[in-house]
Amino acid sequence: MSNEWELPRLRASFILQVCCQRKKKHHRGGQDCGIFFDIKFYPYNPAGASPIFGAVSKKHVVICRLPPASDKDPVNCEILLIIRDGDEDGSNHACCWSRDPETGHPWILVAGDDARIKVYDVKEGTLIKTLVGHGDGINDLATSPMNPLIIASAADDTTIRIWSLASAHAQQPCVCLLGGEGHVWDLLSVNFHDSGRYVLSSGHDQVINLWTVPETSNEHVEVPAVVHYPHFSTSEVHNNLVDCVAFYGDLILSRACHEDSIVLWRIEGFSSDDPPPTAAQAPTTYDPSKKTRSAFGSTLSPAQPAHFTRLMTFHTAECKTQFFLRFRMFHAPGRHPVLAFCNAKAKTMFWDLARFTAYNEFMEGLKARQRSKTAAALPPVEKPAWLPAKKAPAKKPDTATTTLRHAAAAAETESPSPDPENLTSLGGFTQKTLNEWTEMYDTTNSHGLIKPHKTGSVDGGLFVGRQVGWSPEGDYCIVVGAGNRVLIFQRWGKDQKASTPGV
Repeated sequence: MSNEWELPRLRASFILQVCCQRKKKHHRGGQDCGIFFDIKFYPYNPAGASPIFGAVSKKHVVICRLPPASDKDPVNCEILLIIRDGDEDGSNHACCWSRDPETGHPWILVAGDDARIKVYDVKEGTLIKTLVGHGDGINDLATSPMNPLIIASAADDTTIRIWSLASAHAQQPCVCLLGGEGHVWDLLSVNFHDSGRYVLSSGHDQVINLWTVPETSNEHVEVPAVVHYPHFSTSEVHNNLVDCVAFYGDLILSRACHEDSIVLWRIEGFSSDDPPPTAAQAPTTYDPSKKTRSAFGSTLSPAQPAHFTRLMTFHTAECKTQFFLRFRMFHAPGRHPVLAFCNAKAKTMFWDLARFTAYNEFMEGLKARQRSKTAAALPPVEKPAWLPAKKAPAKKPDTATTTLRHAAAAAETESPSPDPENLTSLGGFTQKTLNEWTEMYDTTNSHGLIKPHKTGSVDGGLFVGRQVGWSPEGDYCIVVGAGNRVLIFQRWGKDQKASTPGV
């Protein structure tokens, strides 16, 4: 049985030597072509299959498999295929997966500066089609969770395009254009809602938009549908360019350059259980002074006039001035949701969102026991194993200090105030320990920076992580970035468990 409280640990770090020989500088951080910008796991394998992922550098796509490994065995990464982009002007930074509806062959889609989306058959290792339509470089790709043939792309031409890979749309694969008055500068991130009906977008203009995607016809479409206005738009969540945005259920996670944080927030009145709003309900830009516009505010009360609410702020220290650093949330039914992010100093950070609720319940139990007049007769509140233990003192305390600590602990149920040396505060735990827990698990201050629940580091501190990928079952977390480096984090090591063959 997997331990849901366990967070990934670094099992391997290596460099894939696939860089082209040119030292062409790139605007994303000014680094050469030896860098991976995106990684995504193939999501359509049967449960238990060895995870397969695709990583994209400027000129290459590397397809890898992670064979089964126990806690004691080394983690290997088997390279299945390397695809080189033969276009001289090609410089890729985004990928996503799909599959052939007839043969079941996996397809990987790759895009970048040449404004084209290339679709490769991974089984055959061949380019099968190219999608053309954007007027400038493409920075992100996403596959609809409801239909592997529906793809979204975000580009420097300020638009999001919805593509269909179905044979019925072969002559006109772009079925929808999300543009008009949505963005005014280069886009960096796009993400589908689990329902497939909504899309988030963000970019250099610090605007985050939520779009409603029209139903896709099963017949050939001569002209793509055009959506001029998003149903929600705001530039108030962040004060700089937003290089990553994603749904977490109906909530939203977003990150901006220079802020050293990831924000969890919600749109007031938005629920995916409600019927999608119509195009006529989308707010226009008639009043340009409004920094937030929403079609979901009809149910707001005077007590809740804001169109969005900030919920949590996760501290992502040491990102410097780097942008195009992107987080990824693992979110699957019956599993703990875990947020992962790698900064500009080789530190990969993890937050287990289930711990916030568990922590609140634990603290309420401590406080209830402290308030009880019969606390001495009650069983002690057991500290969860995932809470950090109190650090050992630097030196052995003298007899006077030891006596004072024991006396303070014995008097804890009678007087909640700490002792003169602040050695105990609640339930026998020191104030220092409680403060450390507060920094990682307290959610009462929506602007308070929540420290990572676990951090994995690579020696040297020179690695810049660009993207995080989670395997479909959450047992692997991969980080890629500068120097064509790949970091493999693992949890729930398998003890010689047989693996189902994958693609």
